[in-house]
Amino acid sequence: MEIKIHNGKSIMAEPGKSVYQSLRDSGVYLVASCGGKGVCGKCRVKVLEGTYKTESAAKLKKKDIGDKIVLACTTFPEEDILIEIPEDSKLVIGDKIAVTKSQGLLEFLRAEEPSLTPMVRKILLTLMPPSIEDNLSDLERIKRALAENEINGMRFSHGFVQNMAGSLRQHTWSVYLTYTENREAISVVSPERARHYGLAVDIGTTTVVVYLVDCTDGTLLDSGVTYNSQMRHGDDVITRIIHATEGGALTELRDAVVNDLNGLLSPMIERNRINRDDVDCAVISGNTTMTQLFWGIDPSSIREEPYIPTVNDYPVWKAGTAKVLINQQAPVYTMACVGSYVGGDITAGVLASKMHRNPEVALFMDIGTNGEIVVGNNEWLITAATSAGPCFEGSGIRHGMRATDGAIESVKIDPETFAVELGIIGNAPPVGICGSGMIDAISELFFAGLIDQKGKFVRDLNTDRIRIEDEGPEFILHRSEEKDILLTEADIENILRAKAAIYAGMSVLLKEVGLSLNIVERIYIAGGFGNYLNIEKAIMIGMLPDMPKEKFSFIGNTSIAGAYLCLLSEKMRREAEDIARKMTYVELSVSKGFMDEYMSALFLPHTDIDLFPSLKEKYG
Repeated sequence: MEIKIHNGKSIMAEPGKSVYQSLRDSGVYLVASCGGKGVCGKCRVKVLEGTYKTESAAKLKKKDIGDKIVLACTTFPEEDILIEIPEDSKLVIGDKIAVTKSQGLLEFLRAEEPSLTPMVRKILLTLMPPSIEDNLSDLERIKRALAENEINGMRFSHGFVQNMAGSLRQHTWSVYLTYTENREAISVVSPERARHYGLAVDIGTTTVVVYLVDCTDGTLLDSGVTYNSQMRHGDDVITRIIHATEGGALTELRDAVVNDLNGLLSPMIERNRINRDDVDCAVISGNTTMTQLFWGIDPSSIREEPYIPTVNDYPVWKAGTAKVLINQQAPVYTMACVGSYVGGDITAGVLASKMHRNPEVALFMDIGTNGEIVVGNNEWLITAATSAGPCFEGSGIRHGMRATDGAIESVKIDPETFAVELGIIGNAPPVGICGSGMIDAISELFFAGLIDQKGKFVRDLNTDRIRIEDEGPEFILHRSEEKDILLTEADIENILRAKAAIYAGMSVLLKEVGLSLNIVERIYIAGGFGNYLNIEKAIMIGMLPDMPKEKFSFIGNTSIAGAYLCLLSEKMRREAEDIARKMTYVELSVSKGFMDEYMSALFLPHTDIDLFPSLKEKYG
C-alpha cells in the first residue's frame, strides 16, 4: 500500500502500521506531544482519497470528523490513500533558534584564571630520529621527550599507538602531542596545527545546541541549534523513557540525538576549514534522561520508585564511544547530574548564574519542557523538579506551540469591549500560542472578568468571543477563514496546573530549610521561555512570587553557557562538580507538603491573596 501526500511524495505503508508510524519511518514528522499514543490530538491529517480505519478520534470535533480529519497515530490505511498535512501538524526539525553569545563568559574566565585550562593541551616535541645507535621504539622516544619537559606518567591507548608511527615519520619527528588534563595521549599532529578546538553541547528535551570553540584562546567560532529529533517520539522525558524501554528503542533515541549533533557539527567544520581530528574535546550538558539517552544508558529506573539514575557523576569517556564525529580519542566531559529529574543542565545553570558564590539567597528556575528549581547561596543549595509538564512548550494545549514565528507571545484584552490585541513573534500571521502568550491571556481573561479564580469561564457575558463547543467553553483569540485560534477551558486548567506546580515547588523547597519566599533576594530565569515572559503577568496568575521586577534576571541558555565555561577551565569543571555534590535533591512526588501547596496554588492567583500584596492592593 501507498500513502500519497498531497503536493508531496508517496511512501510505502506496511500493513498494521499507522499513518503516523509510516510517515515517521519515511522521514516525514508530525507534531505528536504524546509520542503517537492517541491522546494529544496534534497529529491531524486530512484523508482526501481511500479507505482506512480509525481506532480513536480523541480531541477531534464532529466537524473535523465530518471533514475526514483523522489522527495519524490511530489511523490505519486499508488501501492506497491520499492525505493532506495541515501546516500546524508538521514538525520542522531544522528550525533555528537564537543562542546566547559567549563574550561575557570569556571575559569572566579571563578574570578568574591567568590562562585557559581546557581538558586537552598541546606540547611541541622535537624528537631525535631513530638510528642504529639510538634504537629506542617510537613510543619510548616520545616518553623520553616528555620526561625532558618534566611530564611523566603519560598513558597511551591502543587507538593512539595505532596511528602514532606514521604521523611521526610524516612530520619528520617534529610534532604536537595532544593530551588530556589527566595525562592520556590523544594524537600527534603536524607542527603547523598548533590550534585545537572543542565542543560545548546542550542536549535539551526540545533543542540541541552546539558551540564550536577555539580552545587556544576561547573564541566562539560557530554555533548551531536544531530541534531534538527525539521529539518525534514525544514532547517530554517520560514518553521518551517509555519509548526507549517498553518500545525497545533505546538505540533509536540515542542515534537521533547523536545524528542531530553531528548534523550541526559537519557544516561548522567545513565553514571554518578545520581538520575534524583537531576537535579534540567536548562537554555535554543535559537533563538526567537526555544525558543517559545520549550515552545509550537505559533510563527506565528514572521513572520507577525510588527514581534512581544509573549515573550522576559521569566518567570521562571518549568521542568514539559517544559516536560523535570528532577525534575519536577526544575526551567527552559530562556535566554532573544531581538526581532523577535535576540534571547536568541545572548544574551548568547554577555555575553560569554564579548564585553559588554569593551570600544572598537566590532562586534559579529553568522553565521549559520540565520545570527545575534551585534555591540557595554560597553556603547551601536545595533543588527539585516540578511535575509542571510541557504545556508552556505547547504540549496539551489546543493551539499551543513553541516560541517561533507565528506564535502569539502577548495578549491584551479590553475589560469593557473584550477586544483582543495580539503580539506575534516574527510579525507573521498567527498560527498558535506559546507559553508567554498563554500566561498573558489567562491574566487578561481573569482581570477582564471573563474567567473566575478557578479558571472557569463566566457565563452570560455579552461577547461572541466565548462559545460553547463539545469539549466545553472556549475563548477566540484570533479569527480567520482558515481557522480560529482558541484558548479552551481545558487549556486554562492545564496551564493552572503547571503554574501551581512551579509555585508549589518553590514554596516547598524554602519550607524544607525553614524559610519563606520573602527571603529570596534574586530570581534567575533560565531558558528560552524567559525571552518573551512578562513578569508582571506571571505574578498576576500566581506563577512567580510577588517581588519587585528588578529582582528578576533573565539569563538565557545557561546549560550551554555552563558547558562553555567547563570546556575552557579546569577550575570551572571542579566548581561544577562541587555544585552538584552540594545540592540537596528533594523528590517532590513523595513530599508531604507538596500536594497541599499545589492545591492552594491552583487558583488565580492563589487561595492566600496575602502572598500577593501588590495584587491585593491594586485589584482588591
